[in-house]
Amino acid sequence: MSRKPAHNADSLLDVAAGLAAAQGAGAVTMSAVAAAAGAPSGSVYYRFPDRAALLASLWLRTIDRFQSGYVAALHTDPPQAAAVQAARHVVDWSLRNPTEAAVLLAGPESFGSAQWSAEARAAAAARQARLDDAVRNLGDRLGWRSQVDRERLALLIIELPYAAVRRCARKPDADLARTAEAVDQMIRKVVGGGETPACGRG
Repeated sequence: MSRKPAHNADSLLDVAAGLAAAQGAGAVTMSAVAAAAGAPSGSVYYRFPDRAALLASLWLRTIDRFQSGYVAALHTDPPQAAAVQAARHVVDWSLRNPTEAAVLLAGPESFGSAQWSAEARAAAAARQARLDDAVRNLGDRLGWRSQVDRERLALLIIELPYAAVRRCARKPDADLARTAEAVDQMIRKVVGGGETPACGRG
């Protein structure tokens, strides 16, 4: 029976995420990951040919883990509930996964996206397109089809909950659950309270 490797790709990415959350993306180097994992440098290079590949893999894994629940929430019925659940997912997921949330909030540029391989950049673009399509679909179901309406929807279900998470991250005594409820109430007031979108429907 073959022995399971002590340091697989996921375990090394877990270490990389921890370094990024604690010290910033700049701290995620091949040697730093190896040292923090207690692994030989060769184990890291075996799974990731260079630092750009390591950083791209960390970003893509984080996006996949976040988007699986977020995109599912966007397709909830009715659409008003979808908007609330999508925003709540941002806050709840961040509460459950603070290390990965720190990676997500840093953004792909912090992880050297300009230096990623063409394949990694295409993979990131595909995930962004998937998200954009789901948000656009929700806007259509809400009747929010103008450019201004779509911008407002993005502010409500993406920027607002992210801002709440960032605010709580800066305050060690913050109650993230209470913050999530405040976000819920603000979104319900707009999408569930009978308010008409800023520009015309149809």
